[in-house]
Amino acid sequence: MRMLHLGLRVTDLERSIAFYTAVGFAVIGSVPDTAFGSLTMLQLPGDPFVSLELVHDPARPVRDISAVNHLVIQVDDLGATIAGLAGRGVTAEPPTDPAPGMRLAWLTDPDGYRIELVQWPPGHPAGMTAADLT
Repeated sequence: MRMLHLGLRVTDLERSIAFYTAVGFAVIGSVPDTAFGSLTMLQLPGDPFVSLELVHDPARPVRDISAVNHLVIQVDDLGATIAGLAGRGVTAEPPTDPAPGMRLAWLTDPDGYRIELVQWPPGHPAGMTAADLT
């Protein structure tokens, strides 16, 4: 098994697309008129698969984001990423260094969902493993 992507309900589809494309996602397609609303599929550069689906139904605006604690995006260079985001009008919170070589910063999307940007230490696997929890 493998997790494929997360469907995230959004209130204003155009505003959310503008935000997520500024973060670095590319829109690769959409599925209009499903039982959930319209679905917009997003993919990060270098990722072969869709990782985020924006779910939009004008009759069902986002009223409660508490079920989603946060999303996480891995970056190679947090400082360069934050500078690039600022140039595209997206403000990140100041970065922190919670562990040797690990850097984090946070963004908030238009509906209030929190996004963690993480830069792993050199040599770290591309993702969290059980070794990170010991």
